[in-house]
Amino acid sequence: MSFIITRSDLLAPQKEQVDSLMPYLVQVLRDALGSSGSDVRLGNVRCVSAKRGWWTKQIKEEIWNRGGGGWMVGKVNVGKSNLFESVFPKGSRERSQEIGLAIDKTLKKPDAQSRSKAEASVHTRHHHSGDAVEGFLLPPPQPLRRFPTMPTVTHFPGTTAGPIRVPFGNGKGELIDLPGLSRGSLEDHVVEQHRPDLVMRQRIKAEQLVIKPGQSLLISGLVRITPTTSNLTILAYPFVPLAAHVTSTDKAIAISSQTQPTGVPTIAGPGVGQKMALAGSYQLKWDVTKQRAGPLTSPAAAGLSTKVLPFLVFSTDILIEGCGWVELVAQFFQRLSLTLSQKLYSVRLGRGAAILPRDIKRIHLDFAFKFNDGHLGARKVWRNYLPRLKYHNPAVSMTVNRTQNQTGPATLTIFYASPSDSPGNTSSPAPSSSTTQSTPTSDHTPFERTETIDMKHRHESEILSDLMDLTKATPVVPTPEEEAELQQLAEEERQSGLDRARNAAYTEQKRQEKALLDQARGAVAS
Repeated sequence: MSFIITRSDLLAPQKEQVDSLMPYLVQVLRDALGSSGSDVRLGNVRCVSAKRGWWTKQIKEEIWNRGGGGWMVGKVNVGKSNLFESVFPKGSRERSQEIGLAIDKTLKKPDAQSRSKAEASVHTRHHHSGDAVEGFLLPPPQPLRRFPTMPTVTHFPGTTAGPIRVPFGNGKGELIDLPGLSRGSLEDHVVEQHRPDLVMRQRIKAEQLVIKPGQSLLISGLVRITPTTSNLTILAYPFVPLAAHVTSTDKAIAISSQTQPTGVPTIAGPGVGQKMALAGSYQLKWDVTKQRAGPLTSPAAAGLSTKVLPFLVFSTDILIEGCGWVELVAQFFQRLSLTLSQKLYSVRLGRGAAILPRDIKRIHLDFAFKFNDGHLGARKVWRNYLPRLKYHNPAVSMTVNRTQNQTGPATLTIFYASPSDSPGNTSSPAPSSSTTQSTPTSDHTPFERTETIDMKHRHESEILSDLMDLTKATPVVPTPEEEAELQQLAEEERQSGLDRARNAAYTEQKRQEKALLDQARGAVAS
């Protein structure tokens, strides 16, 4: 048994492009076979085009070499009759030399004795090959002719009303075209004059349609595709021979369900709207970033890796059986979001993430520009801990004064509010400033007292501990959800490090190979 996928020219314009899809098509067929699919060796799958002649010659040779009865079984209107004419073993010079004399003899009018022997031979041959008895399931075979009558090829389903048997090779075998198997299809719900419109006769050049939030894609009032993710714009490419347009979801529902007149032409039959139901939900799960990024990933242009791009592009194809398919594409800023999440968590959580008491009005740092002479700890407190404090305490003013006096002090001053200052005033954000003056700025509320921490020649962890003890600040503890996400980000960072190391090793290997090649070329030239 062989699996034949017909009309492959509808998938791609070139044979090589269709051949590249074979691993995917084989996997889809294996999944369709169910639990036994993993045990089936699918080495007999062919993706052919009778219109373009792709792989038809190979199938014709297989039919000839195999001989016997070749049965063509499939759904209605999948192109069996068209394929029949393309793969029927005829037109070969070698075959003509092999059976030419036999055909000439057969074309002569046989006598009664010869006819009885031939009928007995045919009956015996069919009995041993396991074919059905003539007149029970199959009609009699056609007489052997140089140009036999082929099945009628039309775009209307059900043209082949009964089995058609065409012998070849002077009894070597016969090819049998069976009527298509119909298990109900989309055409049952289409008005009769529009049923031929469902057939895709040639490859469609799809038009790009933009589906914005709150909109749906409607195909001739018969198929509705509605995105379920809010705030997401989807690009749709309908490869169908039907009219497709984008409209609001409410209007699309009214058209498809036939609940109210809208004036939009539809090919759905009367009463079909009451039978409309959800066919399924489909995820955009195929990563097509490299194919859709254009010159960003093209080796002839920027040549960037998809790992460094701030976006991802995912796609999926929704099959409309017997009609075509719709390609859906959407862009996600997932990688950029992960980077922002890492930066956000680095500010929200960690050492220095604490909530200060309401009576603290200001924190001021004084240290030198350069980190030598004991100013390194103060600089790390400013870079690492002060952003976390400011994130959780937006109403507390935090200022930094960096001086040119390298031998001067490095201090952290805590300003407490005066009793006359209302605690409610601390709810509004206070300005932050970084100055190079030796005196603090004057745009702050009055204070009652101050506490000073000497930061010179001290480690940043010691300075932070003194700050937490003096202010009685409450550390911010991550929630279980945040801890789980932090672990995920850490794992992704670890994997990114492995990927960078692997890429670096690959680049170094290529560099060494190029150096050796250049050295060998130089030696040959000399």
